[in-house]
This record gives sequence, structure tokens and C-alpha cells, in this order.
Amino acid sequence: MSEVHGGRLAARALREAGVGCIFTLTGGHVMAVHDGALDEGIPIIDVRHEQAAVHAADAYSRLNPGRIGCAVVTAGPGVTDGVTGIANAWRANSPIVVIGGQGPFANLRRGSLQEMDHVGMVRPISKWADACYQTERIPEYVELAVRHAVSGVPGPAFLEIPMDVLLGRVEQDSVRMPRFRTRPSRSIPERADVLEALRILEGAERPVMMAGTAVKWSQGSASLQRFVAETRLPTFLNGMGRGQLRFDDPQFFNRVRKEAMERCDVFVLAGSPLDFRLRFGASIPADAKIVQLEMDATLVGQNRSADAAIVGNLGVAFDELLRAAKDESIGLDFTGWRDELRARENEIEAGFESQLNSDESPVDPLRLCREIRDFIDEDTILIGDGGDIVAQAAKVVPVMKENCWMDPGPLGTLGVGMPFALAAQHSFPDKKVLIIYGDGSFGLNGFEYDTAVRFGLPIVGIVGNDAAWGQMLRPYIGLYGNERRVAVDLAYTRYDRVVEALGGHGEYCERPEEIRPALERAFASGKPALVNVKIRKDEGAMKGSTYA
Repeated sequence: MSEVHGGRLAARALREAGVGCIFTLTGGHVMAVHDGALDEGIPIIDVRHEQAAVHAADAYSRLNPGRIGCAVVTAGPGVTDGVTGIANAWRANSPIVVIGGQGPFANLRRGSLQEMDHVGMVRPISKWADACYQTERIPEYVELAVRHAVSGVPGPAFLEIPMDVLLGRVEQDSVRMPRFRTRPSRSIPERADVLEALRILEGAERPVMMAGTAVKWSQGSASLQRFVAETRLPTFLNGMGRGQLRFDDPQFFNRVRKEAMERCDVFVLAGSPLDFRLRFGASIPADAKIVQLEMDATLVGQNRSADAAIVGNLGVAFDELLRAAKDESIGLDFTGWRDELRARENEIEAGFESQLNSDESPVDPLRLCREIRDFIDEDTILIGDGGDIVAQAAKVVPVMKENCWMDPGPLGTLGVGMPFALAAQHSFPDKKVLIIYGDGSFGLNGFEYDTAVRFGLPIVGIVGNDAAWGQMLRPYIGLYGNERRVAVDLAYTRYDRVVEALGGHGEYCERPEEIRPALERAFASGKPALVNVKIRKDEGAMKGSTYA
């Protein structure tokens, strides 16, 4: 018989759950988990702010289908620092487990150092939040957290474990290690619902599909690709869905969305909510029919009723649509409508060709994006961390394939760049990882370059530096006038020198022809690197801006 402490049990349970890395910041309340992870062979990446630890766990779950991202944070400010990361994972439906420390259970409610009600605070932004007060039950609670994180519509789970429970010792043989399941359910939708959706599509002339978040978490990209290839259905992707269709797929569009939606007679909503990005449903014509595919019935009909709804795993749903169409001899072919939209998309692209080729200095934002476009390859993972510069990049920079793009998701949390990149480079050491930064967002977690240096992760960032919170600057001037502008201006700070001071490689560019060589030197350095590009400050409304 041999004894183990609670931190070892937590680490063993995490290993059994398939956790491949723990992202953390040291703290006395959770050091036992770190010690246990050493024995269980789980790598630990310690960051400089707990928000970054949770963001990294979020990215790990996005990049590794069927695996859980995990962050371990100490009590009090450790948990509160991580709340933004939990909230971001909540809106993005990322299945993660966050373990938070707590003062000793023996002193509960007596005012221990950093004691507070973590569970009550986190519960509104998590799928499950609870505390474990018995050492031998730690694996059971870890399994509960994992089960809730991955079941149905996925999301974050939070488990609090007090310090004395983690330090407590029990006989190994007295502990039950549960079985973990982390793959999404392959639930099959009702046949009648599938047929109802097919009948609506059969009568459509100008259907449009918006696919996204739930396709990703259903691991349904291959099925989506088959469905649109056979039907020629014009398809757009939300941020979480980027890469579910290749950038050169004939059915994929990203510039003509507004026009296509205004003219559509059927709108297929595949795992993408009718939220602010679709004006809560107002972007779709009032007389257009809506076919909604979702993982959970409670998500159907939000903001606008669906004319047909298919509930289940979205990969299975697309396969069932094709199977039922074949069985019922329903032919769906929207080639003509697709080709009409393609001609318009090409026309729009030609309209900003002069900006893509601009030689001005400071650099035109679209020229910066073109340089990124021309540099990347299929082994590049892109991370968008900014406002307008990322919106501009989305129009120009292609996502080569699945799991090659990440952005915050619908919460719009700036500062995810380096935390996401830490998870990406750790998961895929042979791939290039490139962060597209706004200068505002760099300031939030830019110090995580120190983490990348310490762990030898050669991540490269490129900053579109316009010395402003650009997405706020333009609407502020529009609303209140230039003479009253406040809290929207930054400086043309040499962020490249900050990275150099942390032990990385820095590059500074003021002219467009300098960008490509700078990127090449940055990746060739073998160090974490930053290319700081001085871009034009646009004070009028920028087309494509969220606030334009």
C-alpha cells in the first residue's frame, strides 16, 4: 500500500482525461497539482498572468479535437484574473477545465488568505462549477468537470479544490479512478426534421448558409465539405468556423455576405447564432425561410423563429441531409446562384486592388495584409488578436485549412494572441505560428513573450501599429467630434524593442517592401519574434470595421 497526495490524484485524473498540457501560474494553493503533474508526466507551461493560462487552455481545446484544455490557477486574484478567459471560452463553447485553489477547508469562512466564493462568481459563465472537499474524491470531481465540459454544447467547467484537500494523503487503492469520455456525441437528428429542411431547400432559388461554431465542435468539417460540394450551396463561415471549408473551395465566400443575405430566400444557419454579427436576425429578409442546424434544441429560434430545425451532431446532420435527398430523389443544385455570387465577389476584390498594392508610408493596412497573405503557407497557424486590423485581414488573408485560424470568438476579447500561440506552438512544434496583432491588443498580454522565450517557442507576431485604438477612434470622432477625442490614442511604440528586451527577436518596418524580408528574418531567427509595422492612422470610417 502507498499513499499519494491530492495534487497527484488531480494530475492523474487529468492525464486519464487526455490533458496534454497544464497552463498555470504558480501559487501556494495549487502547488500540489504541479508536483503531481511532474509524476504523471504532464508538461507544465507557466505564464505571467492567469488570464493567459485560461486563454491558452481555450486554444488547446480548439486545436486538439476531442481533448480537454486545462488551466490551474491559485485562489483569490488567481481565479479572478482567469475569469475573462473563462468567459471567452464560455462564448466560444470551448471545452476546458479550470482548477482553482482555495484556502484550507478546515478554515472555511474564517478569512483565509485569498479566500472568496469562486464557485458563485464563476457559475454564470461556465457549464458547471463546484468544489471538492474530500481528497479521495478528487478524480470523481475531475471527471464531473470533464463530462460537463464536453457534453451537449461544450464549454468551460470550473473545479475548486481547497489547499488542505490537495495536500491531504490517501491510500491509492482506496481511490476510484473513473473512466473519461471526451469525444462529442454523434447524436442523429430526427428523420422528419431532415425531410422538412430538404423540402424548404428544394424550393429555394437563392439559398445561403452561415456555418460556424457548432460545426467545429461537432467535428463536422468533412461532412460540411461533402454537403456543399454536392449542392453548390454558397457558404459563409463565422470566426470559429474559419477553415471548415478551404479558402479555395468554390462554395466558400467571404466578401459578398451582406448582398447575398439581402437577396436570399432561404437562410441555413448551421451552428452559428443569430447574434450581433447577423443583427439578431435582421440581416435576413423578413420573407426568407430559416433552416437551423444546432447541437441543442434550446438554441433553436433565438431572436427569430426557424421554419425547420435539425437538432443533433452537425456532421451527422449534413450526412443525413445527403442521405435523405438521395432516398427521396431530391436534387439540390445551386450552381447558377453560386456563380452569380462568385462574379460579384471577384468584382469586390478588384475594388481594393490599389490598396493591396499601395506603396505609401506609413503602410496601408490592406498592403500589410497582402504581405501576410503572400508569405504564409499551409503549415502556418494564424491567430487574430485585434480589432480593425483583424477585420481587414479577414478580407485578404486566406485560411488554408481547418485548425489554421483562431480569434477570440463572439466575446471579442483582446489579448488572446500570445496565449493562443503558446498552445498552438506547443501542440504543433513543426508549424509556423503567426499572430496578427493590433497595437492595442499587444499591450494586454504582450509580456507573454517572456513565456515563449523561457519555453523556446518560436512564435512570430506582426503588429499593425497605427498608434490608436482604431476601432474606437473612428466611431468616437464620428459621434462626438475630433475636438473631443479622448482615450483612443496610443503612441507609435517600439514593441519590437520590448520583445528584444525579453530575449526575443525584433523587427521594425515603415515601408511595405520591408515587411516580407522582416517576416523571413523573424522566422529564421528561431526565437519568439515581433515585426512592428507602422501603418496609416485612418480617422474616417474604415470599410469593414465593426463600427463603420
